[in-house]
Amino acid sequence: MKTDKPLIILSGPTAVGKTALSVEFALMHDLEIISADSAQVYKGMDIGTAKITEEEKRGVRHHLIDVCDPSEDYSAFRFKEMADAAIEDIYSRGKIPLIVGGTGFYIQALLKGVSFDDEGPDEEYRNTLMQLCIEKGNDYLHSMLEDIDPESAEKIPEGNVKRMIRALEYHHLTGRKISDHNLEEAAKGPVYDAAYFVLTDERSLIYERIDKRVTVMIESGLEDEVRNLLGTGLDPSCVSMQAIGYKEMIPYINGQATLAEAADEIRLRTRHFAKRQLTWYKREPDVIYIDRQKFDGRTSDMCTFMTDECRKRGIL
Repeated sequence: MKTDKPLIILSGPTAVGKTALSVEFALMHDLEIISADSAQVYKGMDIGTAKITEEEKRGVRHHLIDVCDPSEDYSAFRFKEMADAAIEDIYSRGKIPLIVGGTGFYIQALLKGVSFDDEGPDEEYRNTLMQLCIEKGNDYLHSMLEDIDPESAEKIPEGNVKRMIRALEYHHLTGRKISDHNLEEAAKGPVYDAAYFVLTDERSLIYERIDKRVTVMIESGLEDEVRNLLGTGLDPSCVSMQAIGYKEMIPYINGQATLAEAADEIRLRTRHFAKRQLTWYKREPDVIYIDRQKFDGRTSDMCTFMTDECRKRGIL
């Protein structure tokens, strides 16, 4: 189904090399980049998010970076709303947007035009659930979810309190299972004519780059960055502070862990995140894989491949 709304997406697991490739490709075709990253959107969170620098941008215009305060919630709903607006802005200049990031659900929401119900959050009910979680444990919330939506309970682990509360709240507000809603949304066709690229590499090499990246983050002052954020009065339970690299530093800052333990936990969580990302892409239809090994890591050759694939689809 053609929509006359061209879009190019470059996703892939964390630390695979999306930033350098995206900028090179954007320069080649005069594109503007929209970040699909759930943490680079926050001001003052630079080191722990491996945020692109002005030098790395090489003059390419980027959107949805440094646009939210760390005290704000950022979600798939907000991303879709802001990304749709940025896309129209880019179209107005006769250019094609390049979505870059590893948050697969955000990209899916944008591509399929996922609708989010108009009902606002029920703060009182949400707070009640949180209190129940504190008093009775995560497993209690999970059993509540099993009673009303066993399909969601099977997919949402007990450790993911935010998603459990969202599913329970959705049922509370609408009387429907969020799993049914998600199935309906997943069945929708694309809103944009998109070429959806996924950059991959051997898992061992991805993990190796993750380990090196964490070392660089620690050496570059991640501790001070987290201390500065907390020093502004930011609540450690904020959505922004649940980001990998920030959450793990708080126990160290509070004297509950060593720096080495915090760094190891960041490496471990980042590896698990990369693994989940790779699993996500396997479920996405019509993705075009770019295996770094096939191109010996040559950015120019990968850009040529992307160009050819876009032209096949009438996008460039």
